Amino acid sequence: MTTHLVRETFAVGPLGCNCSIIGNPATGEAVIVDPGAEPDRVMAALARLGFRPVAILITHAHFDHVGGLAELQKTTGVPIHMHEGDRPLYENLDLQTSLFGMAPIQTARIDRWAVDGDRVTFGDLVAEVLHTPGHTPGSLSFHVNDATPLLLTGDTLFSGSVGRSDLWGGDHDTLIRAIRDKLLVFPDDAIVVPGHGPETTIGIERRYNRFLRIED
Repeated sequence: MTTHLVRETFAVGPLGCNCSIIGNPATGEAVIVDPGAEPDRVMAALARLGFRPVAILITHAHFDHVGGLAELQKTTGVPIHMHEGDRPLYENLDLQTSLFGMAPIQTARIDRWAVDGDRVTFGDLVAEVLHTPGHTPGSLSFHVNDATPLLLTGDTLFSGSVGRSDLWGGDHDTLIRAIRDKLLVFPDDAIVVPGHGPETTIGIERRYNRFLRIED
């Protein structure tokens, strides 16, 4: 593995969803993860970094993670990847936003219903799909094969915490099992970029995340 990825992560929207652009400097290609809002800002970041998007990857279909999809699909034309387990959530975005007193969100076409083990390539970099349900039935994490592994975990694993399981389709035991089976298998130095808040590492969460230690 010789390519070192370029990543920019920034919070978008009123709930501060972490949107990430992950680029391959050797090819100029990039993937966008969770463009929850502010599509103009996402496009401006791509232009500043000099990357051309090849895919949009969605960790789960809560409104704060998908709000920028329609505009970005219109602007870029790149395929959108999401797990079909979250299809009911995605098809009821208006209900989600109404619960928060927010305006409806325009939906985009989902081009690929992603499954565990899918691989999205951009040059010699690969974003591997990991099905990590529990926060929602279709929650995904993405592993990018840089020299230091990169994990984008959505609302499954946070710095010092784990995702809520009291919303539609959530299940705490399923969530903990997914974290253990799909995320804690990575080395301690693997970087974790969650759906909200600061990044962390697998080693830190393995040692200090009380939600994971309680289950031992």
